[in-house]
Amino acid sequence: MLCSLCGTRPAGTADVRCGVCAVTAGADGGRSWADRPGWAPAPPRLDHLRSPEGLAKAVCVLLGAVAVADVVAIAAGVHSRMLLADGLDGGFLAVDEEAWTRADRLYGFAGSLQMLTFLAAAVVFLVWMRRVRLNAEVFDPSAHPMRPGWAIGGWFIPLGNLWLPYRVASGVWTASAPIGTPGGRPAAPRGPLNAWWAVFVADQLVSRGTGRLYADAETGDEIIRGLDLVAATDALDLAAAVLAILFVRRLTAMQSERANLGAFPAGPSALREH
Repeated sequence: MLCSLCGTRPAGTADVRCGVCAVTAGADGGRSWADRPGWAPAPPRLDHLRSPEGLAKAVCVLLGAVAVADVVAIAAGVHSRMLLADGLDGGFLAVDEEAWTRADRLYGFAGSLQMLTFLAAAVVFLVWMRRVRLNAEVFDPSAHPMRPGWAIGGWFIPLGNLWLPYRVASGVWTASAPIGTPGGRPAAPRGPLNAWWAVFVADQLVSRGTGRLYADAETGDEIIRGLDLVAATDALDLAAAVLAILFVRRLTAMQSERANLGAFPAGPSALREH
């Protein structure tokens, strides 16, 4: 059952009001909005929602490109490692110069491809994240620990970007969960969100160290060890891209389902494309 006052959030088990309306009424000397003729809170409106589905498809395509670039980078790194290992004899390198030049160029191309696809995916992902955050504000403004601007700003805070974007995404996830049971919103399993964020943070932390180790490598053994570590980081990046696709798809589907419940005063089309 939905709240009798705002009509957008589930009512409590012992009250016909949702938690937000009950708290507001209590802060106002026990008077509810229904007790104040001529005044009522402005309910969230579906015409303030914008569909995230088109952006989600673009994000998933670009994340797929990131995954492909990671596979290319892993293959190029393995090829370079095998070439060096075959030419390493008693600590001395004896690698065909022409073969090494080709391998090095392939490895550099793979790195550039990774950077380009990551930047493109990051930009579209941030646009998508802001849109779902604004939609979630309509679904439930009380579910968010941070203001909408942090959906983008949180990514640019040093060290804070290892936690702040997760807090934003967590609030969006909570607000976008379906309404179905009296007494509150049922918790949507957070597996896609938590798995993606855990692997993403691990990838960011590991990549900062492995990149420096490979760049500073001088001997053949050090270069081979650096290639191994970079390949492991690329595998983490690949896993993070795949999990990000699952997260984006699931959250987008949740918002579409949530908007189509018909709990808001709007027309037949819940989300509008722009």
